[in-house]
Amino acid sequence: MAFASFDTHRPNAPVADINMIPLIDVMLVLLVVFIVTAPLLTHAVRLELPKATSQVWHAKADKIELAIDASGALFWNGERVDRAALRVRFAVASARVPQPEVHIRADERVAYRAVAEVLADASKAGLARFGFVSRPE
Repeated sequence: MAFASFDTHRPNAPVADINMIPLIDVMLVLLVVFIVTAPLLTHAVRLELPKATSQVWHAKADKIELAIDASGALFWNGERVDRAALRVRFAVASARVPQPEVHIRADERVAYRAVAEVLADASKAGLARFGFVSRPE
């Protein structure tokens, strides 16, 4: 923005300075707004809450270690069982409260069909918590 001047020695040229007054005005208004609103943000309601002592009861679910070796043989917590006995044990285990977790350890050379049959038998019995145990690399 150029201003006219009565000085004849200087040529008419635009002013190259930044007008800081509007910037300072905006900053002062924002400062006042923050000063006013900051105490409102930290306002909290003080309450005296009742004190009670109680302990949470966590029923620890049992776990069933089910192993399947390379030949497809089944082991319930280290004890060898056949598929019919496994179905009966799954039915008994599904009736427990809370239901136990079934940890399946399958040999890497076992056919997937054997693992799928075990999962199907456990699902039909009503068990819902399974885990596959592997060896970290």
